Amino acid sequence: MPAGVRRDLALDLVADIRQRGQQIRRLDTQLTALITPLAPALLAIVGINVVSAAKILGEVAGITRFRSAAAFAMHTGTAPIPVWSSNRPQYRLNRGGNRQLNACLHRIALTQLSLRPATKAWREQWTHRHPNATSKAALRALKRHLADVVYHALHADHQHQLTRAA
Repeated sequence: MPAGVRRDLALDLVADIRQRGQQIRRLDTQLTALITPLAPALLAIVGINVVSAAKILGEVAGITRFRSAAAFAMHTGTAPIPVWSSNRPQYRLNRGGNRQLNACLHRIALTQLSLRPATKAWREQWTHRHPNATSKAALRALKRHLADVVYHALHADHQHQLTRAA
């Protein structure tokens, strides 16, 4: 392929990338304007950006559907499932639930582990209390904890919306 053709193709690709970047920035601005008034408490959680908040709001479809934080955790697939072996309780991974919400919680957990010393300390305390647990079990426990945090933030945002409407 001649050098001129390669250059023209490269210039076309760069133009497409710039156009997509402008489109992303425009959509992000629109999404920010829509989501910020709906979920200020959710956006205050470290690791949740506007896109993640929109995804969570869309997948949850109203926090009032859940009677408790435990029901929300079961819906997200972060609630452990108890199993018994040799007369002692154990817990296994919940492979059910909404996998999109579970993936959001996973990204939040990884972000918080890399940015927040308090989250690292929480994981260290958890692993200290459970000496036989693996690092994956600690991450699952953190996701379960974050499901509670997200539930309470969504509940606070819902209450805020009710008071604004009244």
